[in-house]
Order: sequence, then structure tokens, then C-alpha cells
Amino acid sequence: MYKLTIVFGVLLILLGVGCYVATGSSHPTSLIPASFGLVLAILGFLANTEDAKKRMLWMHIAVTVGLIGFLATIRSVFQTIQIGRGVLYAHPVAIEEKAGMSLLCLLFVAFCVRSFINARRARLV
Repeated sequence: MYKLTIVFGVLLILLGVGCYVATGSSHPTSLIPASFGLVLAILGFLANTEDAKKRMLWMHIAVTVGLIGFLATIRSVFQTIQIGRGVLYAHPVAIEEKAGMSLLCLLFVAFCVRSFINARRARLV
């Protein structure tokens, strides 16, 4: 599971840096997905341990970070749908970037929850 955490961290870093560079933005807020990605990647590296308790701790912290990232950006998914319907926003690229972060974080949380359920079932058997 730690590898998946690192992958999602790298994807978020690429999203943040890519949008920052591609738009020529001078606003550091476009790097917010990259900061979440950096935190996830670090937690993924920390979860790469043989100690099951430490691994569980780091993965639970990572899924909490992913959940916070999802909840903080969920509104942008609906705004992106509105953009598709013709509603105009001042910074549509920023909204689309946040929607991408929201979807990546949602996928990460879903994979983690599935993994946690499978691990719990494996311990009970």
C-alpha cells in the first residue's frame, strides 16, 4: 500500500507543478496539490517498514490527509460541471486543477479503505 501512496503523491505533485508551469502562474496557491502530494509521498516512504504498527499508523495518517484533500476540494467538481454547462468563472483552470486533486484524493481514499477492509478480514481469518 505504501507504493500506491507514493504514486498518488507523485501524481498530485505533477498536477500542481504542471498547472503552475503550464499556466505561467505567479500564484503559489496553484501548488497546493503539490504540497498534498509531497506529504503523501513522505508518508508513503515512512510506511515502508516491517513494523506493522508503524505501517498502520503512517497509512492511517496518509488516508486522513487524502480525505482532507478530497473534502477541501469537492466543491470544484460541481463547479467544473457548471463550467461544462457554460457558467463563467474568473479562473477556470484553477477550478479544474482542484477538481483533479479532488478526484485523485477520492481514488486514493477509496483504495486505502478497500485495503484496510481486506487487511482486517485477513487478520480475522
